[in-house]
Amino acid sequence: MKELASRGLLALAAVAIGFAAADTYVVVLALPDMMTAAGLTVAELQRAAPIISGFLLGYVAVLPLIGRVSDLRGRVPVLTGCLVVFAIGSVITAAGYDLPTIVLGRLIQGIGGGGLIPPTLALIADTWPAERRGMPLGIIGAVQELGSVVGPLWGAAILAFGTWHDIFWLNAAVGLAIAAAMLRHRPAERTRGFDLWGLILVGIASICLLLVMMEPESLTTGVTSGLAFLPVTGDSRWLTPLALAGYAFLLAFVVRQATAARPLLAWRGWGEIARETDLWGAAALTVALGAVIVTFASAEPEQAVLADDAVVLLPIAALALAAFVWRGRRAANPLIPRGSLTATPAWGSIAVSFFVGAALIAALVDIPFFARLTIAPDDQLEAALVLVRFLVALPVGAVLGGWLLRHVPAGPLTAAALTLSGACFLVMGSWDAQSLESFSSTVVLAACGFGFGLALAPVNAALLEHTAADVHGLASALLVVARMVGMLIGISALTTIGLRTFRGAVAKIPSVESLCDGESTACGAYTGAMRDAGIAQLQAVFTGAAVAAFIAAALALLLLRRRDIFSS
Repeated sequence: MKELASRGLLALAAVAIGFAAADTYVVVLALPDMMTAAGLTVAELQRAAPIISGFLLGYVAVLPLIGRVSDLRGRVPVLTGCLVVFAIGSVITAAGYDLPTIVLGRLIQGIGGGGLIPPTLALIADTWPAERRGMPLGIIGAVQELGSVVGPLWGAAILAFGTWHDIFWLNAAVGLAIAAAMLRHRPAERTRGFDLWGLILVGIASICLLLVMMEPESLTTGVTSGLAFLPVTGDSRWLTPLALAGYAFLLAFVVRQATAARPLLAWRGWGEIARETDLWGAAALTVALGAVIVTFASAEPEQAVLADDAVVLLPIAALALAAFVWRGRRAANPLIPRGSLTATPAWGSIAVSFFVGAALIAALVDIPFFARLTIAPDDQLEAALVLVRFLVALPVGAVLGGWLLRHVPAGPLTAAALTLSGACFLVMGSWDAQSLESFSSTVVLAACGFGFGLALAPVNAALLEHTAADVHGLASALLVVARMVGMLIGISALTTIGLRTFRGAVAKIPSVESLCDGESTACGAYTGAMRDAGIAQLQAVFTGAAVAAFIAAALALLLLRRRDIFSS
């Protein structure tokens, strides 16, 4: 019965993860309209980057803390809480009226969406023995990767009948619905009683603050209702009577939670959790990860690997990381418990995940670029469909990788899978302008995605098998962080290498004046030479991705070994 209940909870968590993963990509189609709502023009695309990087920052920066809390507090409360946070972020984004509020909403969305993964992976480890974890891990990996395919389609379907706001309103509704379904899986001692007054107070506060953000015309133009939207002082909408009423109800809700016998937030016990978690260490690690993410996510590869603010951000990251290490040695209860990741397959899985991310991002970003450069110069949809050949094979590989874990050790299976992806990248590194027109390119793309998918479950399984049950959430969080940081650093480094190749190729091309000389045929030759230079750039990126995949394969073969044979 317990395993059956856990299966139901895992199914809900899988749906939530798939939905959150889709939200990572759904914003791509909605971005132009979101920019318009934020007062930005198409020419100000760089200023809109925080709409995407804000989600990524929230997704990664606090994951270790969320993972650790799930170890101490339990999987269900953290999963439910993350869904509520995701819904709140969706509401703020949907009601956002300028760039800061939209970015804030995306940041909160990222925290909630990313926070779903560690407790879900830990839940699998709690429910299934090591020899039976492969298939559920593969399914979760497949669902997560399927979001990259479903996300744009989901966004396109909504935009066909509504606006970008509707995407995030639906996000909030789905998130809250799944959270409500998860409540039945709470421990029995926490399900008795319900704080109706707390719910009423927070509901009224939320409605007031939402109306402040949305400023519906039917209310703001009313003779009487419009008074609620006039600032008491200054010109900020957050100083209107309606906003002040929202603050008052929110304060009343906080007081209610502190005094109610059965508070809505069930805050009792969190003080003990805080004492068992090194919050200062968690804050230092969050700052370090945040600085690294912003450094690479906001970089302009045409200029450099790092962002212009790297001279400030990287020292901040270094100091914060040093503070985290110092706290880890001195704190009574460090964020990463001492000795929890000393087993070679445990930290080896994290290292493999980093290089997997560095290789994978090259496919996600540069395959569409290659298609635009060669077969679809004026058709973004066709270029995206080329990437779909890669993406659809990922979930297939993930499920098969989970099944194969019953018969093949994690190390060799991961090494073989990533060697396949690396070999495919080498083939892609030799493609020319006509390569995508042949059926063999589809086979190469599908095989490359299949290899990445095949490696997902073995890497997760090796980590969970070689860490203690009381740190599974934290360990899973670190695995996700390593992959995302690998993606950020990988795309910056590989793109910079590719651009150097491009510049070298361009330097060898005669000037356009000397080639054209008024003849259209010669001018066409110059255009073709520039296209070939762009192809050379992407060939260099794919070759670099192959190197990253081969490094990951070698590390997997050396480090992801069975405990019963190789552990000390």
